[in-house]
Amino acid sequence: MAKQSKVKSATGAPLRIRWVRSAIGYPERVRQTMRGLGFHRLHEVVERPDTPAIRGMIHKVRHLVEVTTTGTEQ
Repeated sequence: MAKQSKVKSATGAPLRIRWVRSAIGYPERVRQTMRGLGFHRLHEVVERPDTPAIRGMIHKVRHLVEVTTTGTEQ
């Protein structure tokens, strides 16, 4: 049985990801993951589709970001 994620997304709504902590002092792989998510600077917000690949990237840097779903659900 697969473990459920904390952020639920109805109808595949995009995830809003905010970079809240610096990556200074973390391994290069963590910084590469942040760049892969589309971040350039601290406190930036990006929207990404809710896919397993994006969820895996978020899980890897969960200590540096905050995740919410967009307000497009009705």
